[in-house]
Amino acid sequence: MAFSRLLPAAPALAAAMWPVLPTVLLGTICLFLMIGLGIVFPDLGTGYTAAGIVAVTVAAAYGSHARLQRERTLFQVRLVADAAQQVVLSPMPRRCGSLEIESLYLAAAAEARIGGDFYEVADTRFGVRLLIGDVRGKGLPAVGSAAAMVNSFREAAYDVPDLGDLARRLEASSTRYSAAFPPDDLMERFTTALLVEIPHEGGRIGVLNCGHPPPLLLGDGGLRVLESTAPSPLLNLAGLIGDTYSVDVFDVSPGDLLLLYTDGVTEARDHDGTFFPLQDWMRRQTPARPRALLDALHRDLLRYSRGGLDDDIAALAVRVAAATQ
Repeated sequence: MAFSRLLPAAPALAAAMWPVLPTVLLGTICLFLMIGLGIVFPDLGTGYTAAGIVAVTVAAAYGSHARLQRERTLFQVRLVADAAQQVVLSPMPRRCGSLEIESLYLAAAAEARIGGDFYEVADTRFGVRLLIGDVRGKGLPAVGSAAAMVNSFREAAYDVPDLGDLARRLEASSTRYSAAFPPDDLMERFTTALLVEIPHEGGRIGVLNCGHPPPLLLGDGGLRVLESTAPSPLLNLAGLIGDTYSVDVFDVSPGDLLLLYTDGVTEARDHDGTFFPLQDWMRRQTPARPRALLDALHRDLLRYSRGGLDDDIAALAVRVAAATQ
């Protein structure tokens, strides 16, 4: 009798894992098994249990169908997300000339592959140019703005000789993209960005900072914070505060390690709400391969925040090698 009462549960459990046809077949087997038990044991209440098996099987078949539909939809959405990821974050070249470059990306939105942070690298005749930025907001609504910035950089980085003019091209792309949105929302649509140019002959780098966290340079002499003397305007706000862009030049040595990052790194919090001490963390590191540095940063960020990262994170690590002859 106890066994017969469990038969209606079988198709319900099967619906969570099996397609529709196997679920219906299992329900049919349970129905015939119950009828057989009712013939042997007339007092089992076969009619009620059999009716329950039929009702549960029909509901389970519908549930299995709905689950498969959701899985197919989710699969299509993930294909679209993968395509968008290829647009915004193309495969990063691990070496540009004598430079070693590695990247780290973590999206804050649950199940998201990409968010509002972005980066790109271009090996041009002016040198290796790096872009890293952060669109206000996170998740899929910020992906369009990030794509506009990255695509504009890919187009202009190879032709524009001056970093200031390159920033103006990014500003123009951001303005055109934002024009499609309501005017009341334009003040909320801005992007911080950092442009870095590393000439092929080495020895120095140029940095243009549009309201972005300053890069860190780790070398044998310790850690240097590459602060800008005159920060440039945030992208999409030049019409309000001007388009005067300032490029700072810093000396570098072979073996130095350059870290570019978004504010998701420095704003990661522990259980007490304290921000991640990135500069102190960097001072404890030794100039190593870029991949090792980013792996350590990823591990320590997750440990510090106990896996509770609430903002997109992007980082580029570049090892400055000897100048090419």
